[in-house]
Amino acid sequence: MQNALLLKYEKFVRLSAAERAALMALTPGAKKRLRAKEDIVREGAAPQFVYLIVSGWACRYKTLEDGRRQIIAFLLPGDLCDLNALVLRTMDHSIGALTDVEYVEAPKKVFDQIAAEYPRLMQAMIWDGLVSASIQREWTVNLGQRTASERMAHLFCEIYHRLQAIEMAHDGRIILPLTQIDLADTVGISAVHVNRILQDLRARGLIQWRNADFFIPDLQALMRVGLFNPNYLHFDREGAHLDANE
Repeated sequence: MQNALLLKYEKFVRLSAAERAALMALTPGAKKRLRAKEDIVREGAAPQFVYLIVSGWACRYKTLEDGRRQIIAFLLPGDLCDLNALVLRTMDHSIGALTDVEYVEAPKKVFDQIAAEYPRLMQAMIWDGLVSASIQREWTVNLGQRTASERMAHLFCEIYHRLQAIEMAHDGRIILPLTQIDLADTVGISAVHVNRILQDLRARGLIQWRNADFFIPDLQALMRVGLFNPNYLHFDREGAHLDANE
């Protein structure tokens, strides 16, 4: 999982051997495990750690008083959850497991040490946080402007590119462990509407999905349907001018 974090950071900048070692030592504690539908941290709790997803899928989400849920971000292996949360008194959202999840807890002092000793690595962490904010903006555009079919196609393209960055997507194939309810709570439509859209995308030959095995036969075609431009993911090594020489 630290390897997934390293793979992602090196989409921004090449790190030195010392910085890679510091990243690997980010979370000295033991892995913790959760079952699907359990929470890592709940809205209203006082944040004490930054959580690093080791395996499985988690999400940020908000719930209304009547129980309706809105998923506001997917958290994949190698993702740090809410690096900035340690400056807050209480969490303003929850982080929950969508599948069985392994994660580790990183205390604030570790990040203070990285900021003091490894400025390039801290730049990569800042970049990671900015990418998360960029994804959030794109999801806002999804909900406000794209049609339901465009939202779904766009989401699948985004997930594929994010998994590809950590070498978990190959030749159009990924493991997609989401339910239709998860998708409905993400793109803001009913589960029945999700089912209709999935059937349409299948009928058009744009996706194949059986259990968790998900295949995109023609990624460019799906990108066109979703009006997807990957630039907002910033995976084109924008920090190359900061590259380590070693």
